[in-house]
Amino acid sequence: MEGFEFGGEIVWRPSPETVAASNLQAFMDRHGVKDLDELMSRSTEDIAWFWDAVLQDLDIQFYEPYSQVVDLSAGYPWPRWCVDGQMNIIHNCLDKWMGTPTQNRLAIRWEGEEGNVRLLTYRDLWREVNRTANALRALGLGKGDAIGLYMPMVPEIAVALLAIAKIGGVILPLFSGFGAGAIATRLADAGARALFTADGTYRRGKVVPMKPTADEALRDLPGLEHVIVYRRVGDAAPASEPSGWLPARDHWWHDLIPDQPATAETERTSAEDLLMIIYTSGTTGRPKGAVHTHCGFPVKSAQDMYHSFDVKPSDTMYWMTDMGWMMGPWEVFGITLLGGTFVLYDGAPDYLEVDRTWAMVEEHGVTILGLSPTFVRAIIPHGEEAVQRHDLSSLRALGSTGEPWNPDPWLWTFNVVGGGRIPILNYSGGTEVSGGIVGGNLLTPLKPCAFSGPVPGMAADVVDDEGNSVRNQVGELVVRKPWIGMTRGFWQDPERYIQSYWARYPNVWVHGDWSAIDEDGLWYILGRSDDVIKVAGKRLGPAEVESVVVSHPAVVEAAAIAVPDPVKGQSVVVFVVLTPDGAPSNALRDEIQHHVVQELGKPLAPKEVKFVRDLPKTRNAKVMRRMVRAAYLGEDAGDTSALVNPEAVEEIRRAV
Repeated sequence: MEGFEFGGEIVWRPSPETVAASNLQAFMDRHGVKDLDELMSRSTEDIAWFWDAVLQDLDIQFYEPYSQVVDLSAGYPWPRWCVDGQMNIIHNCLDKWMGTPTQNRLAIRWEGEEGNVRLLTYRDLWREVNRTANALRALGLGKGDAIGLYMPMVPEIAVALLAIAKIGGVILPLFSGFGAGAIATRLADAGARALFTADGTYRRGKVVPMKPTADEALRDLPGLEHVIVYRRVGDAAPASEPSGWLPARDHWWHDLIPDQPATAETERTSAEDLLMIIYTSGTTGRPKGAVHTHCGFPVKSAQDMYHSFDVKPSDTMYWMTDMGWMMGPWEVFGITLLGGTFVLYDGAPDYLEVDRTWAMVEEHGVTILGLSPTFVRAIIPHGEEAVQRHDLSSLRALGSTGEPWNPDPWLWTFNVVGGGRIPILNYSGGTEVSGGIVGGNLLTPLKPCAFSGPVPGMAADVVDDEGNSVRNQVGELVVRKPWIGMTRGFWQDPERYIQSYWARYPNVWVHGDWSAIDEDGLWYILGRSDDVIKVAGKRLGPAEVESVVVSHPAVVEAAAIAVPDPVKGQSVVVFVVLTPDGAPSNALRDEIQHHVVQELGKPLAPKEVKFVRDLPKTRNAKVMRRMVRAAYLGEDAGDTSALVNPEAVEEIRRAV
């Protein structure tokens, strides 16, 4: 890492017209801020001023106004926001748009893998949310009740999410690929009273059952009283009677909801009332439930979209994600608060054809597309023609999150997908952040793989082992001031929250990522700091090794890990996924090792190169290196429930 060269040449610069038309420039003009440096300084030194300005600019409406933007009397880890304020975020997402031109704008554009398309305006969505809220109340559910969401990416999952919030309930998003054990653990931990699910979904043309998995999860959860089942696949779904269907508990969506009244009262909640618990997997122990409130997560989501992605009401955003991950609720809350349109897709992004994603961009007029480096690396071997046969001129920005880029896939995306004309707005933060710590914007020139810098309002820094700020070298990513979207702790586990983020340096949030800031002020995320490799005293980021390896024409993706070495302390082992026409061989293994030596030097040569068909990933395409390392060393891989492909862990064990 000490000699790592960041970025390189600037490849994109905003035009004066782009800057002048941006939300960020308008925000600065409105508040008398002369440039981005001054905005970053003011937004982090006077957080009360900044977040008050954001709430006003986003027109976040309150039933009762707040007496104080933020109360820090309990310390930085435990701020209280919008003190004494009363508001329900659904009033701002839906209710306030009724009777305005926005009610006729499309809120959701949906496409299913099988080709079906549905369109819902804001008025359509409002009516469906009201019917669902009325149905929940008819079942005896209300304020403070936790309700799980285990559904495919159909419009009804957004309806259910918003309806739970409307009645003052607590949303529990669950990854649609979870097994029964992962679902049961999370529902039990939150004390859920109800669950939304579906009979099944489609993946690569095959039916994937969901209701039987839900039934198995609920066997030992007598406290969960109601299951609402959406019919997605109909007769194609395997029957779960007689053991699964308990008439007193289970309800078909189409029996329960359509006949409900289309108007419903929005529950009056306090600004800091519980809105959502999103679970993240820990290395050990039970999953961590990040606690979010009405004036927290949704506000941060919308602010990030507004400032970093320049989302306007005329925009259509498609982010490739699942509602069980942070980016699903982030997209729904953020877009509806801004009055824009979002795309939901239920299926594999390269099915029936490898160009499915680009066809959707063209069909739905997507203006902001969020994808992952892993997705890009998987489609590059299929060539540029699959992209170029579609008109992607509607795109005005690309977004990326989940993992660090390597330069070659970044440049391919920039030049082939974006035509060299639009920025790739990198975005990195997390579930506990409610969005980004660092991100892109339309004001800052970009280098490959770089972030423009911290998102406004985020007092981010890069520090050395002693906590001192560093530039042009790798250090820990930290945040020095609270922000409105930060988790209000871990559900029923405040000590774990403190240990996870606040224990290392006084009043400083340590995020757990290796980062760097170059001489031009651009930022880089280089991977999780617990993934760092130390070879003979030299620190090496896995992304550095992986960038070299994936630049080889036979390689699609790679994961570099550290393993114990009796002489060097640690050595590098690389797991490699080849292109479809690539074949493992000793000659190719030697070639890859030599390639790394040429780029990084002989001391950092991989001890081993292992060929595998896949790497363990979450649905948002984050490669789980800790599980790769555990499998290599024959250790317990920990909680694998978040993986979309747990079988990849076993393949690594076999490869070793």
